[in-house]
Amino acid sequence: MAQLPKTLEEAIAQAKEATQAALDDGHRLLQVQLVFPEIALQAQSIAQQFIPLFQSYGSGLKVFFPDTGAAALARRDWGEVPFKVSDVGSSRTSPEKKIEPEDEAFLVISPSAVEVAQVEKMFNLAGDRPFVLLNPQMEDISIVGIGYSARQMRDRFLNTIESCYYLKPLEGAAILRTYPSLWQVWQEISDGEYQLITEESQRPAGDELDQILSRQPTSTTDETVGETPAPTPKKAGFLTNLQRFMRALSQ
Repeated sequence: MAQLPKTLEEAIAQAKEATQAALDDGHRLLQVQLVFPEIALQAQSIAQQFIPLFQSYGSGLKVFFPDTGAAALARRDWGEVPFKVSDVGSSRTSPEKKIEPEDEAFLVISPSAVEVAQVEKMFNLAGDRPFVLLNPQMEDISIVGIGYSARQMRDRFLNTIESCYYLKPLEGAAILRTYPSLWQVWQEISDGEYQLITEESQRPAGDELDQILSRQPTSTTDETVGETPAPTPKKAGFLTNLQRFMRALSQ
């Protein structure tokens, strides 16, 4: 059974293992999601740690950033690398120029809803070659929309993506999915200690998630009836370690 990681480094190692397992099982369109705000600021650093998963592809790997600026920054910071670094580009950019016959695998870093149509075209051109989305943010309702065309986009592309790794810290809880395991909900039972409380076939969200968490005691220390517990560092173990790791990346 997958365990809740204590650091971002552990989470990335888990994500790499889950991605490899999904690829070995024949999945080709995958996504890895580390769902906490600081990640967006460290997309390049996270990608750099994730890329060794694809080292066997050598120059056949192509890494895409959302725009030319991010791609140029990665080229500058990474220096000489055996793989290719490019950008998704806009709808005016021909995807045929992005997906080339000699490419063997694709890693797309933090694509947003702005790039979703272009990413779909690129995936279609990729055929049966691995196409992995790292921290995608492509379901922004305000951009993708809620009408017929948006539903088609979800049915045709977004809903077909296999979520091979998902980690989302909550207040005193966390959601974890590591392929091929089920979706797990963990709840904090004491400072820094988490316990698995349920496994689901689909990602729990909204009212369903609230109901799961409400069935569990929030803490083993809140025993005084009618008294509001004093604020405690409830995220000390799991979240504090993740935040410390994020700060280290930015230094």
